[in-house]
Amino acid sequence: MSTPENLNAPAGKPPLPPRREQLTEKGQSLSLSSFGGSAGNISGSGRKQHLSGAALARHKLKMSLKRGGPPPVATSGSGVMTTSLDQQKIPTVTAGYGENEKPKGGKGGQSKFIRSDMADVPVQQAAGSTLPLVISRKKGDDSEDGNYNPFEHRKVEHPTSDLETFVHLLKGSLGSGILAMPMAFSHAGLWFGLVATFAVGTLCTYCVHILVKCAHILCRRRKIPMMGFADVAEQAFLDGPPALNRWSRFIRFMVNTFLVIDLLGCCCIYLVFVATNVEQVVRVYMETELSIRVWIMIVTAPLIFMCLVRNLKFLTPFSMIANILMFVGIVITFIYMFSDIPAPVERPGIVSVTEWPLFFGTVIFALEGIGVVMSLENDMKNPSHFIGCPSVLNFGMGLVIALYTLVGFFGFLKYGPETQASITLNLPLEDKLAQSVKLMIAIAIFFTFTLQFYVPVTILWKGLEHKIRPEKQNISEYGLRVFLVLLCGGIAVALPNLGPFISLIGAVCLSTLGMIVPATIELAVYHEDPGYGRFNWRLWKNSGLILFGVVGFVAGTYVSIIEFHAEFSSGH
Repeated sequence: MSTPENLNAPAGKPPLPPRREQLTEKGQSLSLSSFGGSAGNISGSGRKQHLSGAALARHKLKMSLKRGGPPPVATSGSGVMTTSLDQQKIPTVTAGYGENEKPKGGKGGQSKFIRSDMADVPVQQAAGSTLPLVISRKKGDDSEDGNYNPFEHRKVEHPTSDLETFVHLLKGSLGSGILAMPMAFSHAGLWFGLVATFAVGTLCTYCVHILVKCAHILCRRRKIPMMGFADVAEQAFLDGPPALNRWSRFIRFMVNTFLVIDLLGCCCIYLVFVATNVEQVVRVYMETELSIRVWIMIVTAPLIFMCLVRNLKFLTPFSMIANILMFVGIVITFIYMFSDIPAPVERPGIVSVTEWPLFFGTVIFALEGIGVVMSLENDMKNPSHFIGCPSVLNFGMGLVIALYTLVGFFGFLKYGPETQASITLNLPLEDKLAQSVKLMIAIAIFFTFTLQFYVPVTILWKGLEHKIRPEKQNISEYGLRVFLVLLCGGIAVALPNLGPFISLIGAVCLSTLGMIVPATIELAVYHEDPGYGRFNWRLWKNSGLILFGVVGFVAGTYVSIIEFHAEFSSGH
């Protein structure tokens, strides 16, 4: 058959529908017009046969691609071009929608493209060019991708075992917040604080389940091996209702920004915490006192070298040491708390409702560790063990919630209204054992710095990597790490009393990232398939989580205002 003049395509391409489509690559527009017989014109019944043949050929092509086989060979009976057997058949890049699927959102619709920087998205070679394969999805299409297992396609250079991930999860969640739990209980009451801590901890754990579960669904649906937190949020908005599609880039930017601000802010407060505890112990034995700013610089120096480690697997020994020291320090703290402990009736079981925001703001800040979750799950050797029952997440967070509750309950029971912001400040400074507790917990928080530092560095480097020449990428990444450590040290030196600032950043960021964003992601992922369930129970459940997150947001802001007022009214 002869080829029409306006069809500028390589031979061997499978049949295209008889409508005009535009494919643009590298700035060149390729016009694909309808074509017909030898003269290029078809009328009457001949045109109907041509249309049905083209539709049949397209159907065969789609079924062949779904089965993973080669495209069907075109025949003259189909009313389209024939090719020689030695010519390679190359599948056509789809436009992003199914045959009967109408575009959604925006003017003329917007294809739900898969970002190439998320993972190794498969590509097809056509006419010497590389074209990304855009996968279209309609309601019910998830079953078509059921055979794709994203865990089998992950390429992790140094995967972590379940035990190593458990250790990292404990270290990422057991921070300085546990030392503030007795103060949190003082703003809730002994028994109300006990129940509310379990409730908030369960909600935080459940929101992590939601995030990881939706990540697995999107990986199978889009055939992507792994996603980060921001990737999950962006792809969920692209898969969700049309009104959310245009906000996909914004939600990605917001998640990354909040993660970086929150985790770097935690790193700053860790430096202040470590320097303060070390200074208190050393001051007992040294006649010459060094200012807290000097101690912050001393603590920052070794962290510059520790933060050059780029693989989580190599940080496991430090996390294990930190966990051991933290547990030993907490056990010794329990010894002090259990000595001469008063009766529970001497402490209020519940306090005024006006003080509850201080409790919820502190607990959410202390328990929420969602920032490191996706990084831990992506580095696992067996990612399916992270969620479920039993799972690494359930064991880890269960232990974390139990420890936080015990420290808060017995710390407030022991010291009552005299409870200070950190339980270590209530321990007798002249006692050798109490001094060892301060040092052990300070060292544990020191090692926690490297794990908290891992996520913001990964986010920032991913945004900068493609802008740097390959031969300079290693030195550039090391330079970024050194710069960020020095930045955290500089902020801590300039503002050694970071409490009000970090509580504001942490409460705002974590209430948003820990509850509002995961609930919104699940609403978007379940929008079409499988839906919100009977009586829209998923809609009501996630609406409640979002409302609670908003309350946490407001409570965190309120807590920060109170702290700012107390800070400035004291003249510091």
